[in-house]
Amino acid sequence: MTYVLVVLVAALAVVVFLFMRSLGVYHNFRGDRIIACPENHQPAAVPVAEGKAALADTVRTPHVQLSACSRWPEMAHCGQECLSQIQQSPRECLVSTIVNQWYQGKKCAYCHKPFGEIHWHDHPPALVNEDRQTLQWNEFPLENLQQTLATHWPVCWNCHIAETFRRPHPEQVTDRPPQ
Repeated sequence: MTYVLVVLVAALAVVVFLFMRSLGVYHNFRGDRIIACPENHQPAAVPVAEGKAALADTVRTPHVQLSACSRWPEMAHCGQECLSQIQQSPRECLVSTIVNQWYQGKKCAYCHKPFGEIHWHDHPPALVNEDRQTLQWNEFPLENLQQTLATHWPVCWNCHIAETFRRPHPEQVTDRPPQ
């Protein structure tokens, strides 16, 4: 009976170890990334098939492949040479890393409140273009991220919501000077 218990505990320890390692692989490859396409050297938005990488890691070294690309379906059968960029610097090409760095030290274009830590799951910041139209991050193609960051200004969540309401209903908005 004790021998069976030792074997079960050892097996459970191996399963937990493999699960934790796979979870780490999943976490490392999760999220959209911006890479330079090796074919035309233009930006492309790519997510990695993180589930496949994590699953493959439980039985062997992780097999990394793309789950999508902004250049697909035209280039769907490419050799995925861009994966070397992701493997060399997995965090630096993450969209969230690029955007978080862009917001650092900036202030809202409307209320001038400085941006602190960005909470993407709760009240994410937005952008405003030259026409004073605010946009959320899912309203433009990620492959245009660098161009968008160069031509737009940062907007906090509160001002984005206010401006989203103000555009269709300007008669219902009262502006009060800041105190």
